[in-house]
Amino acid sequence: MVIFLTLSGVKSEPPVQVFLILQLILSKFTMRQKQIRFVVLLGAFAIIGIISIQVYFLQNAWNIKEKQFVQSVLIGLRNVAEQMSKYNQAALPHTNPVRQLSSNYYVVDINSVIDANILEFYLKAEFDKLNLQTDFEYAIYNCQTDKMEYGNYLAKSGIAKPNVLTANLPKYDQYTYYFGVNFPLLRNTIIGDMAIWFFFIGLLLVAIIFFVYAIFVILQQKRLSEMQKDFINNMTHEFKTPISSINISADVIMDPDIINHPARLFTYGSVIKQENNRLNQQVDKVLQIARIESQSFHLKKEAIDLNSLILKVAENCKANSNRQLVLNTNLSDAVKSIEADTLHLTNILHNLLDNASKYSGKEPVINIETEQTEKSILIRISDNGPGIHPDFQHRIFQKFYRIPTGNLHDVKGFGLGLYYVKTICDAHKWEISLISEPGKGSNFVIEIPDKKKRI
Repeated sequence: MVIFLTLSGVKSEPPVQVFLILQLILSKFTMRQKQIRFVVLLGAFAIIGIISIQVYFLQNAWNIKEKQFVQSVLIGLRNVAEQMSKYNQAALPHTNPVRQLSSNYYVVDINSVIDANILEFYLKAEFDKLNLQTDFEYAIYNCQTDKMEYGNYLAKSGIAKPNVLTANLPKYDQYTYYFGVNFPLLRNTIIGDMAIWFFFIGLLLVAIIFFVYAIFVILQQKRLSEMQKDFINNMTHEFKTPISSINISADVIMDPDIINHPARLFTYGSVIKQENNRLNQQVDKVLQIARIESQSFHLKKEAIDLNSLILKVAENCKANSNRQLVLNTNLSDAVKSIEADTLHLTNILHNLLDNASKYSGKEPVINIETEQTEKSILIRISDNGPGIHPDFQHRIFQKFYRIPTGNLHDVKGFGLGLYYVKTICDAHKWEISLISEPGKGSNFVIEIPDKKKRI
């Protein structure tokens, strides 16, 4: 798709039109970022509000269910006490003989001898009448042994079980003839009665998880859009300078009188050639990443003399540098040939050396070392630059990422060099790591498994 931009009253050449289009794209990115912040904040408040409301209603529902259960138990046990008093033909000692000692344990004062079989019959009948569908166990106080004599455990299914839950029910010193009833599965019973609540809460949690994931994706897209914005901005500056130089040089060459000044003609022709090569290099970087992203590149591995290749790349880097570059090499004789793609390995070394040169201040000093270890070959490229803060080290291999430098933009680039290096190392199944401290330079280490040593 080709986009043409025309501004009435403004005469602009194609490169300028491209830059105007890029500026419009950047302004759209800024608007989207504000919308994303608003959506994230609104979503966070919505999630907090929904969770708070659900917790409030769930707690209230739990309390209501618990109160209903307690009221039913109190009514049932009072009825049992009245039936036992009629059976024993003895009046109840208190108006309210039932005492709740804990959330699931109750004692009932009878003030007469208690028959365990009769008690169990009344308890089952009364709880069935009140629809208390939960397991319970009872025990009868024996004044002779001063202990709660265990009665029975009655499951909701009606099948008696041994005393597997409570070995000794607590006593109550204020009563003489009494029995105790315990509901060991009270919490499970309430949870079962609130199953529909937990079902809807589960649906809500799924929706919240999906929403949080959506926000995470939005934030990730925001970060990518910011990196793309920086990439477009850097690309604009990287292309604008050589295009301007070529344009000026072309205007000079088109002057009819330039033919009378061959030295000047050669100078401007050299500028055009140099800037054209610079543009080609930048375009090649972008195309290399595009091929890597599309999975259309294939490694052409062959035996390479690593030390010789490093010396060759180092000489080229030193010759093409426009700075006073000090490049020291300390290459181990034990390092022989490796299996690698010559083109991509050359690009890796060139990118690392180029970065070390650009970020090492006015007097860059770069050291290149190789080392043969027991299981691998190490390549170390270190510099005397400002180093990299630990907060940024885990992101330097990300696509488009450039370490923030505030308002200083003295070093140009797309943020693709180290991403390319990391991608090619991964394709070769090599490990690359960074050792750096602020003010102490940076040291990139490539670890190449030595297949010969492993055999």
